Amino acid sequence: MMGIKRLYVEKKSGCNVEAKSLLADIKENLGITELEDVKIYNRYDVEGISDSDFETAKTTIFSEPPVDNVFETLEAGENEKMFAVEFLPGQYDQRADSAMQCIQIISQKERPEIVCAKVYVLKGQLSQTEYEKIKSYCINPVDSREASLEMPETLAMKMEYPEDVKSFDGFTEMSKEEVIALRKQLETAMSDEDLLFCQQYFRDVEKRNPTVTEIRVIDTYWSDHCRHTTFHTKIENVKFDEGKYAAAFKDAYNVYLASRDEVYGKDTKRDICLMDLGVLAMKVLRDRGILDNLDKSDEINACSIVVPVDVDGKEEEYLIMFKNETHNHPTEIEPFGGAATCLGGAIRDPLSGRSYVYQAMRVTGAADPRVKVEDTIPGKLPQRKIVTEAARGYSSYGNQIGLSTGQVAEVYDPDFVAKRMEIGAVIAAAKKEHVVRGVPVPGDIIILTGGRTGRDGCGGATGSSKEHTVESISTCGAEVQKGNAPTERKLQRLFRNPEVSVMIKRCNDFGAGGVSVAIGELADGLKIDLDKVPKKYEGLDGTELAISESQERMAVVVEKENVEKFIKFAEEENLEATPVAVVTEDRRLVMNWRGKDIVDISRDFLDTNGVTQHTDVEVREPASCEYFTTPCIDTKLIASDVKKAWTENLSDLNTASQKGLVERFDSTIGAGTVLMPFGGKNQLTPPEVMAAKVPMLKGETTTATLMSYGYNPKIAKWSPFHGAVYAVVESLAKIVAAGGDYTKVRLTFQEYFEKLGTAPEKWGKPFAALIGAFKAQMEMGVAAIGGKDSMSGTFMDIHVPPTLVSFAVDTAKVEDIISPEFKAAGSTVVYLPVKRDEYDVPDFDYLKEMFVLVHSLIKKGICISAHTVRNGGVAEAVSKMMFGNGIGMEFNEDINAEELFVPAYGSFVLELKNTKVIDFMGLDATILGTTTEKASIVIGDTEITMEEILPEWEKPLEKIFPTRVRENIVGNPEIKPCEIKKASAPAIKIAKPKVFIPTFPGTNCEYDSARAFEKAGAEAKTLVIANMTVPMLEASIEKMVKEIKQSQIIMIPGGFSAGDEPEGSGKFIAAVFRNPKVKEAVTELLNDRDGLMLGICNGFQALIKLGLVPYGEIRDMDAESPTLTYNNIGRHVSCLVDTKITSTMSPWLWGTEVGDIHTIPVSHGEGRFIAPEDKLKELIANGQVATQYVDNQGRATYDIRFNPNGSMMAIEGITSPDGRVLGKMGHSERIGNGLYKNVPGKKDQKIFESGVNYFK
Repeated sequence: MMGIKRLYVEKKSGCNVEAKSLLADIKENLGITELEDVKIYNRYDVEGISDSDFETAKTTIFSEPPVDNVFETLEAGENEKMFAVEFLPGQYDQRADSAMQCIQIISQKERPEIVCAKVYVLKGQLSQTEYEKIKSYCINPVDSREASLEMPETLAMKMEYPEDVKSFDGFTEMSKEEVIALRKQLETAMSDEDLLFCQQYFRDVEKRNPTVTEIRVIDTYWSDHCRHTTFHTKIENVKFDEGKYAAAFKDAYNVYLASRDEVYGKDTKRDICLMDLGVLAMKVLRDRGILDNLDKSDEINACSIVVPVDVDGKEEEYLIMFKNETHNHPTEIEPFGGAATCLGGAIRDPLSGRSYVYQAMRVTGAADPRVKVEDTIPGKLPQRKIVTEAARGYSSYGNQIGLSTGQVAEVYDPDFVAKRMEIGAVIAAAKKEHVVRGVPVPGDIIILTGGRTGRDGCGGATGSSKEHTVESISTCGAEVQKGNAPTERKLQRLFRNPEVSVMIKRCNDFGAGGVSVAIGELADGLKIDLDKVPKKYEGLDGTELAISESQERMAVVVEKENVEKFIKFAEEENLEATPVAVVTEDRRLVMNWRGKDIVDISRDFLDTNGVTQHTDVEVREPASCEYFTTPCIDTKLIASDVKKAWTENLSDLNTASQKGLVERFDSTIGAGTVLMPFGGKNQLTPPEVMAAKVPMLKGETTTATLMSYGYNPKIAKWSPFHGAVYAVVESLAKIVAAGGDYTKVRLTFQEYFEKLGTAPEKWGKPFAALIGAFKAQMEMGVAAIGGKDSMSGTFMDIHVPPTLVSFAVDTAKVEDIISPEFKAAGSTVVYLPVKRDEYDVPDFDYLKEMFVLVHSLIKKGICISAHTVRNGGVAEAVSKMMFGNGIGMEFNEDINAEELFVPAYGSFVLELKNTKVIDFMGLDATILGTTTEKASIVIGDTEITMEEILPEWEKPLEKIFPTRVRENIVGNPEIKPCEIKKASAPAIKIAKPKVFIPTFPGTNCEYDSARAFEKAGAEAKTLVIANMTVPMLEASIEKMVKEIKQSQIIMIPGGFSAGDEPEGSGKFIAAVFRNPKVKEAVTELLNDRDGLMLGICNGFQALIKLGLVPYGEIRDMDAESPTLTYNNIGRHVSCLVDTKITSTMSPWLWGTEVGDIHTIPVSHGEGRFIAPEDKLKELIANGQVATQYVDNQGRATYDIRFNPNGSMMAIEGITSPDGRVLGKMGHSERIGNGLYKNVPGKKDQKIFESGVNYFK
């Protein structure tokens, strides 16, 4: 029967991490103590599936027998209440999508319809009020709704056939008052003047009334988000309030005015505006020949510089691109989706420039997340919910797409309750010769490739440009986009192919504005056929097709003769590619739907960007401030109890550890990470920057990029001018502290301010910030070559802090990069303080000399660690420098304790090798003391041990972003090692064995795996498994079988196959390998041809679900089967771990010795190995436990610091009975020269060499 079938799947006790976590969350944060238990069921309604396929899917796709209970009916029991939650219609549901794809693999038929819901069963004596409170906590109305508990009649979306697009009848004849009333009715982002300008255009030029689509397209085109209308507003009059700082402000502004004359000429008519303030420093320094490496192009995809990169000892020209993106409004109202698409959008900008994005930074702003839920402002989500869900969304997207997140920082300030700040900054690279930038000509074709179009994101550009109110949560759902990371990964692969990239003349990503902007900006004359735009579902009208901001889409311009070739390459990457538009000679934007032109607008009119707005500016005088000379802790406390003062400083929310937040982001994917997010043997010292090697498909490089940020809301709220100055200084100082050269740095800014309206004093805030940033750029000779503004940080009468975040980017040789953790006892610790003038502005000449000195000391190898001084002063810096390696320091007797707590931004603490004479080039330098073997800080008669202060540093955010589990596992997981070799050498020797690496939707480690094997001497072949249609899937299966038969090794790489859905990892891969033809080929490889298999992370998860480990054959799972399930801590974990070789039975480990310890990256959410006790004993006795997690003493352990997922018997890797198949969680393929410099340890397990040598 093919009717609707329903299943409920619940995690078994011990595996129900999500339910236990929610129970604790509700009790603790909602204060509902009567709640006794929570059960969570994933509900699947399936239509269009045969009975036999449904039975198969029950235990292979919808559930796993070892960890899940499955029910076909569900009723609430005694003292139980039950409700279900589902996504709103039209919202992307990755779980349902992945389930449909998995079932298609086992059925080899068209995909069934699947609708998912999450069912919550609450047990306890709950009042109706408490029940509703829990429901409200679990359901965000922006993207979800309460689902019916009844079975639906059909799963097909009920879509009304859309009407033809209407015109605004009588628009051109309306009075001014009627036009203004219409604007309010339409709730446009346009101003009254803009809509009146539209009326004039359609009346006088087009001589007709506009269509609804035209008004919506214009509104989108001219929105602040797309056209930066606030930043282009003409500034008429500037007034500076008199006071101490007025002279500094006026001086900076006068330099700006003089610079305008230098660049534009003295008779320029160019408007003074915020945009000009933001870009003028770049123009001046470029004209002076200082910015000699700017990549000049008509395309504006991202900041782009030309950099010489060392490739196998030879220099080649590369483009390094970087971009910062915000999704403040979407993340505020729907944190998971908003943050996920923040990163997705950031990636697509440089990706549209045909560069490969390889590292990301996340900088966010929030109010205190520890505030009680009941104290949440009406109309807002709880801060705790926002920060945790946003972290989950951003990390989910980045982890899936395979993007290393090198630095994560959340800044806390009470005013971010107005609206969250969510910034994603990314860095990308491409060979310069692989990026071709042409001018579109009539006849060129625009191809849309990537995802399909839905209603998600309709009005996103205009929505993010508006001020928000208490109704926003319940009315802005359509404005939030949904991310699909596996699709964007496919786009990355496509654009990384030079045969594809050189075909592209111009490219735009689908961000704000959808088709209307992404395609509309590609050429002056365009005819777009909206009927050809691929849709997620039927029922979309022409306006929705024109402005939908559905994600993961690219528009590329190619010559007509390259269309078929481009589409073929896209299909090979499992991507749709559809020609949707043609470049025309007429300077008009035309969109056709149902055979009618629903948009037909002059390019000249569109490019006006609406009516130029006008404003006056008043820069208020900051209050008298001694921030830069006043200790951050009360001086009386410092004098009476320096230990308590020290602890209080480290407990500040903006100083405290964020390890539990940071380590949910994959930091090692790409095998290029130079600095881990936490350094030292303890992995506790945060570095000043993120650093990664420039990615290579072939060859090796010693060239790395550095990125840092600077921002302090305390300074910015006191004085936006100073806030911007010190943001630039902080970002540059961090680069210098890591070994970079400040003179080569290029900047990009993020501005985030309240809704300005017409008040001159409000306009004075971004104005002051930009003249401060201008001054810093001009003084330092370093420019911002890009940026992003967000000018809607207002909620009712609350405003975000006046924010300018400075991001700094540099390149350096890997060997010159250092990290801040103390390296050795006996070193000299030196303080280099910044100097300030009478206006509390840095002495820039002195600062430059100091930067040169620090760079020189690092280059000479004298300075071996460096830390900048920030809000917590020297005390914060030396504490963090101690934590990494447990190396303490003793201060000299003449040190004044108060001075250690002064927030001297731009200053440095250096660890210098114990040399007798150090030349400080005439600069002020204070010898603070000496590093010591003991993990403590000694100041005067007071000893402050690491054991005392580390818990206080870790405590403030522990309940928000935990690093510890609630229940510790007890026991001794040490096992007897095994040195027996069972597998005999293959009968036929092969000099260059062939490795087959299948690449599934969601796989992201194929590049790293192929490089590791190729460096070891193998020939690696990757194959993308295409499943867009049944014939494509069948062809992929045939190709896969052929490759297996021609290979000696199968490598299943890591990633998130099908997004680790439906609720479980590796199911998509396992479904493919269960195909009878594939299964037969694998069996023949292992049993008849002495072949090998390796599965890492997601690959290990697939191997264990297939039975290849530990059984050595593909078989069905049962309730007693070993498996991998969710980490005990209930989140993704990314860090380095020490693993010990406990058995060398497997050929994969013949290059190691029992007892060898290696430091290996892990990055997973489902890595906890579990098995029945008798099975564990059997595996140990057979020597099938290959590797275990161990502590700093080399002992197998359950301590979460070393066994981050809580695996039974600390098991990290296991083998088949003969050792030919190895599955392991640690990413042994993420190896290379110069990686993970700030964490000591032996990184290479020789797995790939061993596997290749087995055949020689």
